[in-house]
Amino acid sequence: MANVPFRNAVGCLMYLMVGTRPDLAAAVGVLSQFSADPCPTHWQALKRVLRYIQGTREYGIEYQATNNDKLHGYSDADWAGDVEARRSTSGYTFILNNGYVSWRSKKQSTVALSSTEAEYMALTEAAQEAIWLKALLCELDEMRSDEAVKIYEDNQGSIALAKNPEFHKRTKHIDIRYHFVREKVAEGTLVL
Repeated sequence: MANVPFRNAVGCLMYLMVGTRPDLAAAVGVLSQFSADPCPTHWQALKRVLRYIQGTREYGIEYQATNNDKLHGYSDADWAGDVEARRSTSGYTFILNNGYVSWRSKKQSTVALSSTEAEYMALTEAAQEAIWLKALLCELDEMRSDEAVKIYEDNQGSIALAKNPEFHKRTKHIDIRYHFVREKVAEGTLVL
């Protein structure tokens, strides 16, 4: 495997993923974990991704004029999806005019003790991105400063945690940095 350009190919896939192909994020994220010491199985998986790209060359991000020009986002997380480290993966995407303007998928830095905690941590990352995107759109006069950004979240526990300012016995261990989303919901900057 020393003469196989695995690391170079993963880098090329990352370039595509960041620029125009967010659908590659999960596969590239897994492949990049084995860049230091790939085995033939990893090379086969990489070639499969390349065949997928070959078959979907016409895919891309398309922006259209539409009546739905509001910025909105989606936040999600798996819970303990990494079977070795038991860490969750956070992900979010933001859409404007039916086109993706921001997306991210990242392994969480700490182990979440529940699916609610994993989703709440993902929601906090999405909230931070929403605040930045809102500031950018306000600067470009594409959004009013008093307008809230809607983030869709599928975990009722994390929504309740973000909307309820009281601390509970089951959530007192959650780091204070993740309560950022609670403050933004309370002030009306974000709507869940």
